[in-house]
Amino acid sequence: MGVGRLDDEDYPAVAMGQAAELLDVQPAFLRSLDAAGVLQPQRSGGGHRRYSRRQLVLAARMRTLFDEGLTLDAAARIVELQDGLDTARKRIAELEQQLARMDDRQHGGDGGDVVDRAPPAQ
Repeated sequence: MGVGRLDDEDYPAVAMGQAAELLDVQPAFLRSLDAAGVLQPQRSGGGHRRYSRRQLVLAARMRTLFDEGLTLDAAARIVELQDGLDTARKRIAELEQQLARMDDRQHGGDGGDVVDRAPPAQ
């Protein structure tokens, strides 16, 4: 294994005990996320759960929502919706950049007038 893999957010480098300690949770919390299908940690050759940094971030988000009184199902749905919204926002930004490049090419790339795409105020 190259040490460089430790920089990979998806590399399962953290054992359950370490993950629970890092997140200040009981291992049962992580097992419940696994049983609910929220997290699917990889398994070592001996069958032990191994978590990636990305999974630890997700577990921390879930823990925050639990601490706010949400149920497992509600917390999982909120995380799913937040992630979907983030993805949509990134895609919108990409499309706006593409549109701006197309506008630049259409107008000769002279940095001319900026077109306001917002509807007029009523």
